[in-house]
Amino acid sequence: MSAISVENVWKEYGDQVVLENLSLQIADRAFVALVGPSGCGKTTFLRMILGQERPTRGRILLDGQPLPPEPGPDRGVVYQRYSVFPHLTVGGNVMLGPELRGARLTGRRFGAARRRLADEARAMIAAVGLAGSEDKYPAQLSGGMQQRLALAQALMMRPRVLLLDEPFGALDPGIRADIHQLMKRLWNEVPMTAVMVTHDLREAFTLATRVIALERLRDRPEERERYGARITRDISIWPPRVAGQRTSFDPPEGAEPPL
Repeated sequence: MSAISVENVWKEYGDQVVLENLSLQIADRAFVALVGPSGCGKTTFLRMILGQERPTRGRILLDGQPLPPEPGPDRGVVYQRYSVFPHLTVGGNVMLGPELRGARLTGRRFGAARRRLADEARAMIAAVGLAGSEDKYPAQLSGGMQQRLALAQALMMRPRVLLLDEPFGALDPGIRADIHQLMKRLWNEVPMTAVMVTHDLREAFTLATRVIALERLRDRPEERERYGARITRDISIWPPRVAGQRTSFDPPEGAEPPL
C-alpha cells in the first residue's frame, strides 16, 4: 500500500501564500499528473510529498501515517535535469542507493551480497532498455538514455511512491514517446504510486490515471500574496487505467497516443 492523504494543506513563505487549502486522496497504485500554469505551486506540492518541504498548515499522510520529516527511500524522485552521478558508471549509479542503505558504514557491499546486488542492478538496467551500457559513464549516454538511467536509479530503491518533476520535458518528441511507453510499462510492472508534474496536457492524459489542475483563482498583483493556488479540476481518466492491466484506451506499442 502507498496511498497518500492530503488534508487541508497550505504552503506559505512569509507573507506569500503558494498553496491554499488542498485536500485530496491519492489511491494506492494510482498515477496522478499535476498540471497548471508556471508558478502555481506544482513542484512545491511535489517537494512536500518528498519531504523536502513541510506544509505550513494541514498534513500529508502516507498509508495513514505522517510523512517522515525528511526524504527517505520510500519515496523516489526523477527530475527534468538528469539526477545521476557523472563520476559513476551506469552500474555504479544504479547500485549506489542500495549500497548506501545496506552498508552505511562502508557505503559498499562485498562478496555474495555485492554479486546479488550487481545481478539486481543488471536486471533493472535491462528493464529500462540500457542493457550493455553498465560500464559507460553518463556523459557517454544520450539525453533519453540518461533519463532511463535516472528512472532505473530511482526504481532500484523499490520506492512506494515515485515522484516525477517534469522528467521528460527536455527530451526530443521521438525519444519522449519511447520514454512514455517505458514509463507506462514500469508503472504496470512495479508496485508503486506515481505523482508527476508536467506542463504537457497530452503527456498528462497519455500517462496518468488522474489529472489534477492547480490554479490561482485570484491572480491580480495585489492578491498574489493573500491567495494561493487551489485544485480547480480533478479528472479521472475513462475508461479507468489499472496498474497491471491494459485497457482499450491505451494505444499499441509505437502508436501515436490520442489527443
